[in-house]
Amino acid sequence: MRVLVQRVLSARVEIEGAVAGEIGPGLLALVGVGRNDTAEAVEWCADKVIGLRVFRDAEDRMNLAVGDIAGGSVLSVSQFTLYGDVGRGRRPGFSRAAPPDAAEAWWEHFNDRIRRAGVPLALGRFRADMAVHLVNDGPVTLWIDSDQHFAP
Repeated sequence: MRVLVQRVLSARVEIEGAVAGEIGPGLLALVGVGRNDTAEAVEWCADKVIGLRVFRDAEDRMNLAVGDIAGGSVLSVSQFTLYGDVGRGRRPGFSRAAPPDAAEAWWEHFNDRIRRAGVPLALGRFRADMAVHLVNDGPVTLWIDSDQHFAP
């Protein structure tokens, strides 16, 4: 699993002009599911997202997680293009991305893990054409890749 995380002041997803999910301060998580992902990898990524200490404390240090800040929440958006391979040619290849049925199930598992942790969660819609709006805070943008943790 790959997750591109952005600390935001606000973010929302629109589908056909209607707001599908919206948050105030928190994290926008763009989530890509890989062909070989496992429950352990998905849960590790979700735990990383909710545990990242990227919000400022009273001493202005990045020391707080999303659940520690007032109104903190996560907006999760499925994004298979995080597995786009641009190494050859000009058109990305997606052979390392999970097939849609598996990807949707793992994305839901990721979201359930965040919900169970008690962090408020808003969602995009799987396989929808979405417009994602955000106000990046910092900017703080981090890359989480389970392959880097679970690689042999």
